[in-house]
Amino acid sequence: MTLAVENVSLAQRLASISASLRGGEVTAICGPNGAGKSTLLACLAGLLVPDSGTVTLGAAPLSSLAPQARARAIGYLPQTPEIAWDVSVETLVSLGRLPWPGASGAEEIEQALAAMDLDALRQRPISRLSGGERARALMARVLACQPQWLLADEPLANLDLAHSARLVAEFRAQAAQGAGVVLVLHDLAQAMNHADRVMVLDGGKLVADGPPGEALSEAVIARVWGVKARWLGEPGAMALALPA
Repeated sequence: MTLAVENVSLAQRLASISASLRGGEVTAICGPNGAGKSTLLACLAGLLVPDSGTVTLGAAPLSSLAPQARARAIGYLPQTPEIAWDVSVETLVSLGRLPWPGASGAEEIEQALAAMDLDALRQRPISRLSGGERARALMARVLACQPQWLLADEPLANLDLAHSARLVAEFRAQAAQGAGVVLVLHDLAQAMNHADRVMVLDGGKLVADGPPGEALSEAVIARVWGVKARWLGEPGAMALALPA
């Protein structure tokens, strides 16, 4: 099932963006600060309504879906999520099952806790977590819903090396099972090495879209970010060398 935007514009943040995202792929949205990445992700999640253009899930306008149906189909993790109550990790993760009333979801909750390496922390209050542990708990809440689409804004930003690698592997596993994964990433090496497709935004416009090697070429990086960087290494293990 595709998740698509067609000629989407919003205030001065997005300018006539069109793209069709496919399930079974990891798509990275990259760009400088203020490029419109988070705004586009929120439009894809149905949390922002564009001034013009359409967002569709399959053949249906996203706006036509009931909130519960949309919550089942699309899991969304914002860059700075808020937690209203100081609940345990397990309780927070279980909230991901709210779109599925009447189903216990015990197995899905356990899978999400395991995926994010949270079993030992399940009874710990959220207030007693580190920033990285809190980020993992919030990601587990999204995973517990088992949505068709996973949308996450800078999900790797607060994670240590091991848990970052673990989450990347989980995203790849979700895509292998047919889910669509869309990530806003500032780390261009992560996008280059682990995404199937990269969309580059600049000034609210889509300026590159394609395989990572094309969308994040040295020429595109120089034009969009203004940095003459070089890619080093082999495919899947590339590093971006910045000028001294």
